[in-house]
Amino acid sequence: MKMRTKKESIYMKISDFKIGRHGKYCFRGNWDEKIFKKSIAIVGSRRMTRYGKDAVDRFVSEIVANGITTISGFMYGVDTEVHQKTVDYGGLTIAVLGCGLDVVYPPENEKLYIQILETDGLIISEYEPSAKPHLWKFPQRNKIVAGLSTLGVLVIEAGEKSGSLITAGLAEKMGKNVFAVPGPINSSTSTGTNELIKNGRAKLVTTATDIIGGKSLIDNKKSDIKLVGIEGEIFRLLENEPLDADEIAIQINKNVVEVGTTLSVMGIKGFVIESGGKFYLQK
Repeated sequence: MKMRTKKESIYMKISDFKIGRHGKYCFRGNWDEKIFKKSIAIVGSRRMTRYGKDAVDRFVSEIVANGITTISGFMYGVDTEVHQKTVDYGGLTIAVLGCGLDVVYPPENEKLYIQILETDGLIISEYEPSAKPHLWKFPQRNKIVAGLSTLGVLVIEAGEKSGSLITAGLAEKMGKNVFAVPGPINSSTSTGTNELIKNGRAKLVTTATDIIGGKSLIDNKKSDIKLVGIEGEIFRLLENEPLDADEIAIQINKNVVEVGTTLSVMGIKGFVIESGGKFYLQK
C-alpha cells in the first residue's frame, strides 16, 4: 500500500471542505452573511518587521475582542500574520486568494489554510479552483479585499510601491475609510503608510479604538508595573525602542554581565522578550 506524502495528506484534508459558489466567487467554509456584517480589511508589507508584527498583534487582539471579522490577502508578511493572529485569538477571518481554492499559495500557509476553515472562517476566490497564481491576479484580489470590508482598510507597514497602497487606493474610490499605522521615519517598510497619513489619504491610528470607537479592551498592564533598580531603568529604556544588551549597558552605565542577568530575570517574569539580538517589552 502506497503511503501518502505529507503534502498529499494536507490536500486530502483540505478537500474535505467542499467548494461552494456564491455569485462570482468560489469559496470554502461557511458562507454566512453575518461574517461580513462587521469586518475590516488589514493589509501590509510582505517584508514585515518586528514593529509590524507587534502592530498586527495589538490591533487584531482588540478587533477580535469586539467581534469584528478580519479580511486579508493570505500572502507573506502582514497578511499571514493577520489571519494567524485572528485564529489564535478565536476570531473569524476571511482569506481572499489570488489563485484557485485548490492551490495553496504561498505553500507555507497550508496549515493556516486548514486552521481558517476549522475555526469557521472563509476562504474565497473569483478564479476556478485549479487556477495558478499570477502577478496580475493580485491587484484584482485587492479590489475584493477592500470591497468586502464594512469598516474600511487598515494598512500596517507598506513600502513606497507596496501592493497595499493599491488596496488603499481602491478603498478610497469605493468611498471607504482608510486607516494607517505610522512607522519609523527611517524604515523603508513604513514609507507608504507615512505618506498616506502625510497626504491626508488615511487617518492615523495607534489602537483599534481609533477605528471602532469605545474603550480599549486591551489589557495594557504597563501603567500598573512598578519596577525598581536596574529592572526599572531597563523597562523605561525599552518603552522607547528595542535595544541589545550592550546598548542597554552603555545607556544605564552598568556592567553588561549584570544587565544580561537582569534581562534573563525580566524574561522569566514575562516583562521582556528577545528577538534578533534585541530586547522588546512583552506585550
